[in-house]
Amino acid sequence: MKNENRMESYENYVSQQPHVSFMQSKHWAAVKEGWLSERLLLTDANGHIHAAVQLLIKQIPLLHTAFVYVPRGPVCAYDDTMLLKSLTEQIRQCARRYHAFMVRLDPMIAYDDTHTIQRLTSLGYRYDPYRSEDDQIQSQKNYLLPIHAQTKEQLFAAFHPKWRYNIRLAVRKGVRCVVDNNRLDDFDRLMQETGQRDGFCIRSKAYFRQLLTAFGKQARLYLCDSSEGLPLAGAIAIRFGDRVSYLYGASTSQHRELMPNYLLQWNMISWAADTGCQVYDFMGIPHFEDVTHPNYGVYRFKKGFGGTPVRYAGEFDLILSETKYRLVRFLLRRKGYRKI
Repeated sequence: MKNENRMESYENYVSQQPHVSFMQSKHWAAVKEGWLSERLLLTDANGHIHAAVQLLIKQIPLLHTAFVYVPRGPVCAYDDTMLLKSLTEQIRQCARRYHAFMVRLDPMIAYDDTHTIQRLTSLGYRYDPYRSEDDQIQSQKNYLLPIHAQTKEQLFAAFHPKWRYNIRLAVRKGVRCVVDNNRLDDFDRLMQETGQRDGFCIRSKAYFRQLLTAFGKQARLYLCDSSEGLPLAGAIAIRFGDRVSYLYGASTSQHRELMPNYLLQWNMISWAADTGCQVYDFMGIPHFEDVTHPNYGVYRFKKGFGGTPVRYAGEFDLILSETKYRLVRFLLRRKGYRKI
C-alpha cells in the first residue's frame, strides 16, 4: 500500500472509531513541531484494519536515543489480548528503529478498568496507579457532556439555571459569538492577557495557526465580541471522530459582567449537537475533587453545563533500555522536569 493511501486508510479508520481522540489524528502530528511521527495499522489477511496507533517520536541526539509517546491511544479493542500483543510488538519494533529508550501509552481507558490494566501490564507495560496527575503529560481527569440523542433544547434545559440565565444575558446585552479562523491576532491578545492574569505559560500565535491549518474545517476559532466590537473571549475547538473537544480558551478581564464565556461554550456545544457528535469534551479538570485547589473553579464552571467527570487510567510505560531510561530521568529531573 502506498504511503498516501496508507495515511488515508489510517485516518479513515481512526476517525470512525468510538471514543477516539483528535490526538490520534495525523493532523495532530503535523502540529507537534520538533517531533517525528509514525502510524501503524494492524490488518488481517483480507486487508481489514483491526487496530491503529500513532506514535510521536522525540529524538535525543546527544544520547542517541528517543522518547516515543502515544497520546490517547492506541485505537483498538482493549479486550482482545492477542490484538494488544500483536500491536505492542509492532510498536516495539518501530520504537527500536529510533533507538528509543521507552514508549509511553496514554489510552482512553477508565482508571477502574482492571481487566485492561492487567492485560497491558502482562505485556510488559509498567503502570503506577498512584502516580500524581501533575506528573502526567495529559490530564487524567476530563469533563464530558453526552450529546447523543438529545436536542439542543434538551441540552440547554439541563444546564444549571444560572448558566442558562448567563447565556441569555450575554445575548440580551448584544454579545455576538462568531467563528472566524482568521482572527488569530484577536485570540492571541486574549491569550496573552489570560496567561499574564492567571500565571501560566501560553502557546505562540504560530502554534495556534498551525493547529487551525492542520485540522482545516475540523478546527474552529470561536470569538465573542461585545456590541461595540471588542473581543471579550475566544476558544479553539476540534471536531474529530464522535466528539468536539474544547482545547484552548482565553478572555479579557473587561466586561466580564456580559458573561461571554458562557455563550462561547454554548456555541461550541451546539456545534457538537448540530454535527451529530456523541460527546462534547470539556477536556481537563485536574484536582477537581479538591475544593481548595486553584483549579476547582474550572471544574465548577464546566459542571454547570451538565455532564460528568471521567477519570482515565493514566500512563503505561514500555521500557526498552533500562540504562538509558534511568539516565534520561536523572537528567530531566535535575532540570525540574518530572513527566518522564
